Amino acid sequence: MKENKNKGLYNPDFEHDACGIAFVADIKNRKSRNIIDLALKAQENLDHRGAVGADPETGDGAGILFQMPDKFFRRVFSEIDIELPEYGKYGIGFMFLPQDSVTRKAVENIVEKIIVDEGQNFLGWRDVPVNNKVPGKGAKFLVPFIRQCVIGASSDMKTQLDFERRLYLIRRVIDQRIRLELKLDRKNYYVPSFSSRTIVYKGMLLAYQLAKFYPDLKDKDIESSLAMVHTRFSTNTLPSWELAHPYRYIVHNGEINTVRGNKNWMATRQAVMNSPHFGRDLKRMLPIIMEGQSDSATFDSVLELLVMGGRSLPHAMMMMIPEAWSKNDLMDPELR
Repeated sequence: MKENKNKGLYNPDFEHDACGIAFVADIKNRKSRNIIDLALKAQENLDHRGAVGADPETGDGAGILFQMPDKFFRRVFSEIDIELPEYGKYGIGFMFLPQDSVTRKAVENIVEKIIVDEGQNFLGWRDVPVNNKVPGKGAKFLVPFIRQCVIGASSDMKTQLDFERRLYLIRRVIDQRIRLELKLDRKNYYVPSFSSRTIVYKGMLLAYQLAKFYPDLKDKDIESSLAMVHTRFSTNTLPSWELAHPYRYIVHNGEINTVRGNKNWMATRQAVMNSPHFGRDLKRMLPIIMEGQSDSATFDSVLELLVMGGRSLPHAMMMMIPEAWSKNDLMDPELR
């Protein structure tokens, strides 16, 4: 048998099964359609990294995160008579809603009411175009009703970061209200993204199915200077629509084996947490970690809290994944 030789830096000894991830960016921050195309192509090339069930057309999940495509949303919302404020003054909530129309209307009423109660402007809904012929039988059986809502910033939102924090608070309060009042779990209601900065399109799909399921992703006006894609290989949890990646901040291609301990520590810390950016509102967002979240979803929820609470993203990441220290005798005592 002919021996395989290593090529370049590649060594098959280090090959392991894991999700497929890719990140594409223009280092000069120039938005273009090309970034989206490159990301989707990278995802298709990582199709072998995604798991497939007994139904070969049902995958563990695939998705893409990119910057808010202002030109695209300005056009499609104007087509349904919704005029968007200037960029940075509106947010888009991408929502997986119940298929049952009565339950869905109850969810939408809560969403609209809390947005207004929190001093922001509810501008309307858009049904996200989807091709339901694309998912396999297993995924189609669980497919949610997918809509986007638009939130306009109030005049007291001085910066986009102020508005982003308010959107975070609104989403957390909505999640708690729906969970308590309607008794819906994450499989019946989930918010992939709720932001003025980024948008997430994802689902229980195979890599090549993503852009076919969401026609939006093929639109020439979808532009970004960065894009993050993921093809899922489920480990700690079974596949479902809401557990596809990307999450609101991360994609992840490993397995966190300290999940229970991390969750317990987080539950303990919630009793003493505080933030100058949220004050008493912080308590309204608890618990940060919802039951049934995957290891990656849990990680993303805590990372989001740290960033929205005032830390930079690099600082928060170093807190979440600190370097090994317990047996490092050379580490500076202050850093230890």
